[in-house]
Amino acid sequence: MPESMLLAAAVGVAAGALAVGLVIFLRRIVLASKELGTDAEQATYQTLHLASRAAEHLRGGLEGPDAQRAGKHLRALLGCDSLALADRTGAIAIDGDDAVRPVAERLAAEALASGRATVQRRIPIGAWETDAVAAPVVGGAGPVGAIVAFASPVRAGLVRATGEVADWVAAQVELGELDASRAALAEAEVKALRAQISPHFIYNSLNAIASFINTDPQKARDLVLEFADFTRYSFRRHGDFTTIAEELRSIDGYLKLERARFGDRLKVTLQIAPEVLSTVVPFLSIQPLVENAVRHGLESKEGGGRITIEAADSGAYAEVTVEDDGVGIDPEALASVLAGGPADGEHVGLRNVDARLRQVYGDEHGLVVETNLGAGTLVRMRVPKAGPRRDGRIAP
Repeated sequence: MPESMLLAAAVGVAAGALAVGLVIFLRRIVLASKELGTDAEQATYQTLHLASRAAEHLRGGLEGPDAQRAGKHLRALLGCDSLALADRTGAIAIDGDDAVRPVAERLAAEALASGRATVQRRIPIGAWETDAVAAPVVGGAGPVGAIVAFASPVRAGLVRATGEVADWVAAQVELGELDASRAALAEAEVKALRAQISPHFIYNSLNAIASFINTDPQKARDLVLEFADFTRYSFRRHGDFTTIAEELRSIDGYLKLERARFGDRLKVTLQIAPEVLSTVVPFLSIQPLVENAVRHGLESKEGGGRITIEAADSGAYAEVTVEDDGVGIDPEALASVLAGGPADGEHVGLRNVDARLRQVYGDEHGLVVETNLGAGTLVRMRVPKAGPRRDGRIAP
C-alpha cells in the first residue's frame, strides 16, 4: 500500500477515535449536569448554600468581622455589584468597591432613622455612576441595622430581594441574640449551683479535717486533697458539659468529706453501668442531686440513712437515679419550687438542674421526683447517650 494511503488511513483512524472520545466526553457532561439537577434546582441549591453560609456569621450580630464575612455571601445572594452592611451605630462593612462607603453610610443612616427602604439612582462615585437600594434590618425592638445594595441599574427585582434579605437578616440576628441569652441563662444557673454549695458544708468539712490532724494525720491529708479536688471541679471555668464519670468522681470526693463528718450515719450504695460512664451531661447536674439528698434528706434524720446512686444503661439513654431514705419532701412544696415558686434556699439545686435539663434536651427530659414526707426521695434523670450538639441542643 502506498505511503500516502497509509497516512490517510492513520489520519482517518485518529479522527474517528477523537470523534468517539468527544462523544463520550460530551455524554459525561450531560449526565453530570443531570445529576446536579435542573437549572432551577441548581439555583435553589446555590441560594440555600449562600444563605446557610451567611447565617453562620449573622448569628454573631452585625458588628465586627462577622458582618464582613456575612456581607460576602449576601452580595452573592443578591447578585449586586457592592454591598454594605451597617449595625445600629452606623458602622459599615463593605463587600465590593470601598469607594461606595460614604454613600452607603448616608443611605444606611437614612434607612435606620426612617425604618423604610429607599432607592437612589445615578449616584456619582468618582468617575462613574451607580444606583443603590437601602433597606432597614428591623428586629422586635426596631431597626438594628441596614443593608445597602449597589447595582447599575437597580431593578425592581433587586429592590424586592433586598427587602426580603433584610427581613431574613433580622431573623438571624434575633436568633443569635436568643442563643446568647440562652447561654447567659445557662451560665447564670451554673453560677447559682456553685453558690448553692453550702457554706456550712465548707465549714463542716474544714472542721472534720481539723479533727483528724492530731488523731489521724494521714486521713487529714487525704481529706484536704479531696476537698481541693471537689472545689476545683465545682468552680472550674471552662465547659458547660462533662461526663457521668467526672460527675461521679466529684461526688465521690464530696461523699468522703461528708462521711468524715457523719461517720457511720451516712451509708452509700453505688450501682454504675460502665457503658454510661462516657455519656455527656450538663456540668453539675448529678452532684446537686446528691447534695440535696444529704442536706435535706438525711442531715435532719435521727440516725442518718442511706443514699443509693444508680447509673443504668437504657438503650439510647442513660438513666441516673439518686435515692435517699430520709425525711422526704412535701410534694406540693416541691412542685411549687420546680415551677419557679419561692424556694427559701431549699431544693434550689433540684430546680436549677431540672431547668437546665429541659433547656438542653426538651421538657420531656426534666427531673422525675418521687417523694413524700417521711418516705424519702427518689430523683431520676434520663439523658440521651448521644449527648447534646455543639449548640447545646439535643443531638438527632
